[in-house]
Amino acid sequence: MEPGFVLKDSTIGIFGLGLMGGSLAMGLKGQCARLIGFDTHLPTLELALSKKIIDQAESDLATFLPQVDLLIIAVPVLSILNLIEQLPVFIQHPCIIMDIGSTKREIIGAMSALPENFDPIGGHPICGKEKLGLENADINLYNDAPFVITYLARTTDRAKSAAQQIISTVGASLIEMTAEQHDRILASTSHLPFILSSALVHSTSPDFSPLIGPGFRSTSRLAGTPSYMMMSILKSNRENVLNAIRAYSQMLKEFESALQDENYDTLENILNQSRTAHLAMTADR
Repeated sequence: MEPGFVLKDSTIGIFGLGLMGGSLAMGLKGQCARLIGFDTHLPTLELALSKKIIDQAESDLATFLPQVDLLIIAVPVLSILNLIEQLPVFIQHPCIIMDIGSTKREIIGAMSALPENFDPIGGHPICGKEKLGLENADINLYNDAPFVITYLARTTDRAKSAAQQIISTVGASLIEMTAEQHDRILASTSHLPFILSSALVHSTSPDFSPLIGPGFRSTSRLAGTPSYMMMSILKSNRENVLNAIRAYSQMLKEFESALQDENYDTLENILNQSRTAHLAMTADR
């Protein structure tokens, strides 16, 4: 029988100390035997050490990876996929691998091909900000946030326990689902809103900025997200995002048609249905 995972006795490595990885490090600091942070941006490592967010900083994979019992990968999706390809070169010991990428299907597929010494599990916390970087990290970022876990056929009970302990420690709520379910749902609840936010900004004249109010600010907020982060997501979840765009476009056509035909009863009915659905969807948020 394989030994169980005990967070307080384990060396945890976090690859990527941006908003998500840095916030996760804040929540795990002091809860494990040692917390090592990796980042290629040296000022980020210096900031993490100066704020005592991590116990040890590394910028060299050959030094970093052999030390960890559990590796959490907290970088954009395409960077996660690139790292997964490199892992067997640096890790020959038994190691749990957990990502927190925003899409799951391609990552889970890549993890499936890892050698037997790896114990992989997929993850995605449903939280964040449009302002990235360690300077915006927040120890409370994960509090009460849904944290999706996606198991592989090869994921062991030990890796499942590790994920559960990490999620519990940072105050999030575990939700289990398949990679396909995750990517289909998040296309509508996360990836489409970014596109809509960007489209709103693109279709609004800069001359209107003196009259921007709370409605525009809240609706356009996601357009402030750096493009490199979203390009990884949109590329890796292309078909689901396209389906979400088509569904939204159809709804826009219904609005347009009702206004064009001056069918205000239909328009009011759509708005009432939307309001009812919104209240039901956000009742516990």
